[in-house]
Amino acid sequence: QSCWDDRCAPPHLAHTSCLCSLCFRSCLAMALGLWLGGTPSTCRDTADSRPNILLMMADDLGIGDLGCYGNKTLRTPNIDRLAEDGVVLTQHIAAASVCTPSRAAFLTGRYPIRSGMVSSNAFRVLQWTAASGGLPTNEITFAKILRDQGYATGLIGKWHLGLNCESSRDHCHHPQAHGFDSFLGMPFTMMADCARWELSEKRVGLERSLGLWFQVLAVASLTLTVGRLTQLTSSWVPAIGAALAAAVLLTASRLVGHLIVHADCFLMRNHTVTQQPLDFDRATPLLLQEVSSFLQRNKHGPFLLFVSFLHVHVPLVTTKGFLGRSHHGLYGDNVEEMDWMVGHILDMLDQEGLADRTLVYFTSDHGGSLESRLGTNQYGGWNGVYKGGKGMGGWEGGIHVPGIFRWPGVLPAGQVIQEPTSLMDVFPTVVQLGGGQVPQDRVIDGRDLLPLLLGTAQHSDHEVLLHYCQRFLHAARWQQRDQDPTLWKVHFMTPIFQPEGAGACYGKVVCPCIGEGVVQHDPPLLFDLSRDPSESHVLTPDSEPRFHQVVGRVRQAVEEHQRSLGTVPQQLGTLHNLWRPWLQPCCGPFPLCSCDTEDQGQ
Repeated sequence: QSCWDDRCAPPHLAHTSCLCSLCFRSCLAMALGLWLGGTPSTCRDTADSRPNILLMMADDLGIGDLGCYGNKTLRTPNIDRLAEDGVVLTQHIAAASVCTPSRAAFLTGRYPIRSGMVSSNAFRVLQWTAASGGLPTNEITFAKILRDQGYATGLIGKWHLGLNCESSRDHCHHPQAHGFDSFLGMPFTMMADCARWELSEKRVGLERSLGLWFQVLAVASLTLTVGRLTQLTSSWVPAIGAALAAAVLLTASRLVGHLIVHADCFLMRNHTVTQQPLDFDRATPLLLQEVSSFLQRNKHGPFLLFVSFLHVHVPLVTTKGFLGRSHHGLYGDNVEEMDWMVGHILDMLDQEGLADRTLVYFTSDHGGSLESRLGTNQYGGWNGVYKGGKGMGGWEGGIHVPGIFRWPGVLPAGQVIQEPTSLMDVFPTVVQLGGGQVPQDRVIDGRDLLPLLLGTAQHSDHEVLLHYCQRFLHAARWQQRDQDPTLWKVHFMTPIFQPEGAGACYGKVVCPCIGEGVVQHDPPLLFDLSRDPSESHVLTPDSEPRFHQVVGRVRQAVEEHQRSLGTVPQQLGTLHNLWRPWLQPCCGPFPLCSCDTEDQGQ
């Protein structure tokens, strides 16, 4: 049986033909299986057996939190086992250092600036479930393509890519509008405000703003009242109006925390709100039960399942069985519970006889949050040797994430790949494995990983990767392969850490992308990541003879990239990122949104 049968394009077009690529890879897999002592099979047999695909993504997990990436004190045996049985990527990079843009890039294989999942103001992610911004309907996700190829597709867990556009029921940004047949999870995101923690993403700021305006209007009302009593004004209307407005603001400042919990912290099953607000105690078993149900329904395949964990984002919702078990407080407890969940899901694959037919992938959407701390208690992740963390557009700690693939009998177990790779690479990889075709009508920034994973390619197809913070380019990396191979990193902007000498922007939710809190570097900062992964030693023209060559090559790549960008609406800008009452999902009469229709026995 020829690898180039009648279903395939000619060999010189293999990079654009998914079926051709699938056939070719199937023969590689067959050869690899023979080399490993496996049972021979025909190329056609392997090509006809498209894998099931299980993608698992943690939320805010630091790369240094996992044993397989060097942690010696947190217990992550299940993720470590996944790494031992699969392929580990050591230079795996997120396209953004915060949730919404990173996840948009993951699903579409495109830098978030191409889809408009960025902003020019202080909004880094979607701020409300009832905002009108979200992943545009014209974007193509890998779920859309695989669904069209006959895959059963499901999303369980966090979404955070928008919900509605014009009404509370249009669901224009909903997961089912982007290729997922089924959805159970939070359309928004887990956050500290869901538990009304002292740590707060927006509640504390809103309470302060509302309280300030209450004081302004209360003083105005008192002044107008005095004016009317002394007959300096002729009407009570202004004084009464100011008093009423002040009363409304005072009430709002007292209720805004309650509003946030109901407005953003709830579960949806497909298009229906089923639990509002979220029941923390039941969230983990409910999501695991849904994974089991999905696998049982679709075990005859093929399927694509994206498990988007609510762990390990604050408020670190952890079941009682894991509380106090780790050596790292509540954060460590939450990491170890998530690892148990991963193990439980892998056991489900074994129980259903699916392990050998399923490509499994594990990652995090970005680095751990250094600013998530109260006093001496750290509630965010550890990013290992890498500088910075969540929200920092260029520093490695915010974008360097785990990357683990397992496919028994196809991918060589125990392999470690040190080439630059991206979360965006998952898009072309799974699309082509599933028999789909990478879109030709738009720029796809991801690159097919399968040659690297199989060991048939020595180098990544990424020569340059760019690191944005909102729409502002903060840094870029260049893999130089001629002469002495070196991985260079160029920083055009960096945030100013607070307090001075710290490694993060303490006192803020995240570091800023632009403005007074950012330094622009001319000439840019240069680091040799091959020798200095922690970005501790700045190279200069005096200390590095290739300084101008490296910076010049990176600037050239940046210019080429920028010429490929189009103009699209900014989905995270103020216009699309404000709370709109008419877009608010509610399972009761607004604003009394409260229900729980999920099976109490689950």
